[in-house]
Amino acid sequence: QVQLVESGGGLVQAGTSLRVSCVASTRTFSSYTMAWFRQAPGKDRTFVATISGRSGSTSVADSVKGRFTISRDNAKNTVYLQMNSLKPEDTAVYYCTAKYGGISTIGAAYDYWGQGTQVTVSS
Repeated sequence: QVQLVESGGGLVQAGTSLRVSCVASTRTFSSYTMAWFRQAPGKDRTFVATISGRSGSTSVADSVKGRFTISRDNAKNTVYLQMNSLKPEDTAVYYCTAKYGGISTIGAAYDYWGQGTQVTVSS
């Protein structure tokens, strides 16, 4: 069982930056592909970004490409999502998730989920 704890959410103005983090409780963190999904009020949860465990290969949703960057520090069991040029439509609860194997943009492929961190972008 892997526990994921997100942090770093908050209320920011449009055009600014924010970094959210997720710490995983596992001794084999580098074996897991990590990802971020988000869920806006009244909408389905959607894929944001993913990063593989060892090679660091990444995939980012078109809606955030060029603005958001996913990275990880295997020594700290931590995955990050750097969000720049934030827009009001980025407002959502951001969830960290983990799976064995390669990257995936499908939520159902992931085994472990954090509780989420709220990001609110004001206009």
